Amino acid sequence: MPELSYVSGVSAKPLIGRTIGAEFDRVCAAHPEALALVVRHQAVRWTYGELKARVDALAAGLLWLGLAPGDRVGIWAPNCAEWAIAQFATAKAGLILVNINPAYRTSEAEYALNKVGCRALITAVSHRTSDYLGMLRELAPELAGAAPGELAARRLPQLKLVITLGEDRHAGCLPFASALGAGGAAELARLAEIGAGLQFDDPINIQFTSGTTGFPKGATLSHHNILNNGYFVGEAIGLTAGEKLCIPVPLYHCFGMVMGNLGCLTHAATMVYPSEGFEPLAVLETIEAERCAALYGVPTMFIAILGCPEFDRFDLSSLRTGIMAGSPCPTEVMKQVTAKMHMPEVTIAYGMTETSPVSFQSGTDDPLEKRVATVGRIQPHLEVKIVDAEGRIVARGEPGELCTRGYSVMLGYWDDAERTAEALDAAGWMHTGDLATLDAEGYCNIVGRIKDMVIRGGENVYPREVEEFLYRHPAIQDVQVVGVPDPRYGEELAAWVVVRPGASLSEDEVRGFCKGQIAHYKIPRYVRFVDGFPTTVTGKVQKFAIREAMIAELDLVLENTA
Repeated sequence: MPELSYVSGVSAKPLIGRTIGAEFDRVCAAHPEALALVVRHQAVRWTYGELKARVDALAAGLLWLGLAPGDRVGIWAPNCAEWAIAQFATAKAGLILVNINPAYRTSEAEYALNKVGCRALITAVSHRTSDYLGMLRELAPELAGAAPGELAARRLPQLKLVITLGEDRHAGCLPFASALGAGGAAELARLAEIGAGLQFDDPINIQFTSGTTGFPKGATLSHHNILNNGYFVGEAIGLTAGEKLCIPVPLYHCFGMVMGNLGCLTHAATMVYPSEGFEPLAVLETIEAERCAALYGVPTMFIAILGCPEFDRFDLSSLRTGIMAGSPCPTEVMKQVTAKMHMPEVTIAYGMTETSPVSFQSGTDDPLEKRVATVGRIQPHLEVKIVDAEGRIVARGEPGELCTRGYSVMLGYWDDAERTAEALDAAGWMHTGDLATLDAEGYCNIVGRIKDMVIRGGENVYPREVEEFLYRHPAIQDVQVVGVPDPRYGEELAAWVVVRPGASLSEDEVRGFCKGQIAHYKIPRYVRFVDGFPTTVTGKVQKFAIREAMIAELDLVLENTA
């Protein structure tokens, strides 16, 4: 009988049986003088003792402001010191942190805040082209006349408190600095009581992931989920106490807040943020100045860093390892990263938000071809099986759907039992929707996607969500969105549009309709106007035919895609 496509991760290291707050307090007590956080663009350099003082102050302040364990607190901001404070403070207070993508626009933010019932929102005032406060005022004009903490908005009925980053005061909002100092001795005592009562299986984080129905799903994650995943990812790269990890990936995503922040916490290492958003030059300057040992990024980030005009003037000899994840890594890029960036131990990781996120990761000593052609081997304490359409485990080397089970699997989608049941079966297996193979040594290769998800620069985009939005345009009768290969971002979006009879529409008008309403990476790069779509005999649209036609038209070449 052939060997089956099933693997389980064996490890002599046990799972951490503590909440994030308890682990945070343990590390801070053991390493109070160790450097915890460096934020280059804010001139922040805090030890674990200094970080703990700020985390406890915010946690106590949130309790004083009326928040209670189980309440949802949204955070809508780029990478900054306040993000880290909020992550650990909400965990200590038993509040559920809701990550809101900084690229979200009004309709997306409205949906996210209402879907999970955020009672409070911590938000940046603005960042680059994003006017967060302006969008919030559009959604809640009542903010202008509200006392801080007493918002009553028709479109955001459950949101009561808005906390803005910085010390400036804005109508209806409370400055972050004021929230930081709001609590007192009574709240600190209550914080200790809450911490003693929290369980590691309690929900502590909600991250939105796009769905095929067109609306994002709120993957609900526990302390146990993300604390342990951060720990074992850090173990896989050999992270040690005192080492510095450069984190240019966004904190709103698992890559930043779990693999980055929690990976550092569990190893008493240093979190280093080079800039608010990704900037290649800032990454290079930070690595050299801080002597970082590790760097995280999606392939497009590494490509941009290598292509920086000033690359050669930087000393990157402190680097040894890191993680490249989010989309397939081109072989030549991996070779350049190991050689030019002094990262011989760089690893590849695979996972999804619903699994906290990492299920597979290559080893620091794996051959280069294994780190490029596969996503590594199973993480400790996890199980994976590859199944056929009937749910039966296939033989090694045969493709099928990748399913994973273990501590990392989410609690479910927030307030969505139906879609939770579609993803999680009765035996606890998370059905990823990815087609994969397992070789004889247990290395996994992702060979395709069952769903039509597009991965653009490390961002997962479901075409149906974009289609649902475009359907709102009065001139659009029908639309189909697909992904097409792109040398820079891996994939780009292409939209085929059927215009209503008598109406007129241009490509720029379609993109203009999207701007400011949906995230920039969801806006189709290519727009084509057609009379109809290729379909099957039964009328089902053949998206693969649309994609092939676009590839032929654009003369695109499929490279490095599984």
